[in-house]
Amino acid sequence: MRRLGKILHASKSRSLIVKLEKPTPPKPGSKVFDEKLKEVGIVTDVFGPVSSPYVSIKPLITKLENYVGKTVYVLKD
Repeated sequence: MRRLGKILHASKSRSLIVKLEKPTPPKPGSKVFDEKLKEVGIVTDVFGPVSSPYVSIKPLITKLENYVGKTVYVLKD
C-alpha cells in the first residue's frame, strides 16, 4: 500500500477530492482504502498542476463527511 493523500472535501457531484502527497498519481480505476483497509472508492480522474495534482474518487461509502481530512491509500502499482 502507498499513501495517497488527505481527502480535502466532497464535491457537489459527491466525489471525494484528494490532494496527492507525491506527484505520481494512481491510474484511473485504482481502488482507494482508508487506514483500516476499508475500500473507500475508485479513482476516476486526475487533475490540477503536474507538480501538485489532485484526484477525484467515486465513493463506495455513504457518509462522505466522516472521511474529510482522513488519509487514504492505494495499492502499489
